[in-house]
Amino acid sequence: MPTTLTIRPVITKGDRKTFIDLPFRLYADDPNWVPPLKGEALGLITPEKNGWFSHAKAQLFLAEEDGRVVGRISAHIDTLALTMPAEQGFGPGVGQWGLMEAAREDIFQTLLATAEGWLRDQGMTRALGPISMSIWEEPGLLIEGHDHPPTIMMGHAKREYRGWIEAAGYLPVKQLMTYELDITQEFPPIVKRIIKSGEKNPRIVVRQVDKTKFEEEAAIILHILNDAWRDNWGFVPLTPPEIADVGVKLKPIVFNDLIRIAELDGKPVAFMITLPDLNEAIAPLNGSLLPFGWAKLLLWLRKPKVRTMRVPLMGVLKELKSSRMASQLAFMMIEYIREASVRRYGASRGEIGWILDDNQGMRSIAETIDSRVNKVYQVYERTL
Repeated sequence: MPTTLTIRPVITKGDRKTFIDLPFRLYADDPNWVPPLKGEALGLITPEKNGWFSHAKAQLFLAEEDGRVVGRISAHIDTLALTMPAEQGFGPGVGQWGLMEAAREDIFQTLLATAEGWLRDQGMTRALGPISMSIWEEPGLLIEGHDHPPTIMMGHAKREYRGWIEAAGYLPVKQLMTYELDITQEFPPIVKRIIKSGEKNPRIVVRQVDKTKFEEEAAIILHILNDAWRDNWGFVPLTPPEIADVGVKLKPIVFNDLIRIAELDGKPVAFMITLPDLNEAIAPLNGSLLPFGWAKLLLWLRKPKVRTMRVPLMGVLKELKSSRMASQLAFMMIEYIREASVRRYGASRGEIGWILDDNQGMRSIAETIDSRVNKVYQVYERTL
């Protein structure tokens, strides 16, 4: 008998659980997919638990075939993104879709058409995707680097999705890259000279954050971040509700010596955030903290030993952009965190990113310390 494909909106808590469960089946045979903690994944799509919804709305959809879930997608609109300059990627009329998973291409195309229809009904004229769901979460489709697992807060996807998206008429608009490096090796002599020069400069102080003053330190970093990134493609300012939720989620893996703030004449002007790769700890848990996963994770958090450290965010105030001082501060923060990562946490590998393909400053810094691109994520666009 022919099968019947049905697309329906996610409405109930049970629907959201089903939405989260699908990838566990689709990626069951993929050794490089890292099962997320289901509670965290549910929080992402639950308005009451994700501060992003304070300025955004979304509709989730499930695809069912003879009563079996075979695909999913989100369609969403960020009202702050609508106010951004069009030349920076978002702007008026731009909606997004993401969290796309499907067992076959025909299911994929039907889901994508459904998401586009919802965006049109909301008055959108252009679609960007995949973005899941904020630009600060997991933007882009993995198109290079399927042969090794993603680090914390980075995405993974089936290789065939690229062809399916492009077959739907979507064109590449931006690439985001991550760089990896061996952090057990000292940096090149030129970098070491730049760092030593900075250490001799009495105007410069590079300090650790103080986790006991979490909110104060977060406010300093947020100020620098929103200033440093405001002209970047895809920028949408982080809001207090988002910062509060991110703080709750990340605070357990925030360590003073892995986050640095650089001060110039006593003024905070740059920062660097590094996180131990939590994916290494949660990968064996298969999405659940029960019955003993919570105990294993708690022990790991008390004294994490990891192979990889990820640098998700760096920033320097615009007033120093493209200056020698900006790169000097970056190299100093990177070196201090590199040393702590190896000595205290046993790390041997670093991952920097994501970095926009047109961010020549950050790409140059990454290349100068002998790192190389290990993953590439692609964002697509299409007129609706």
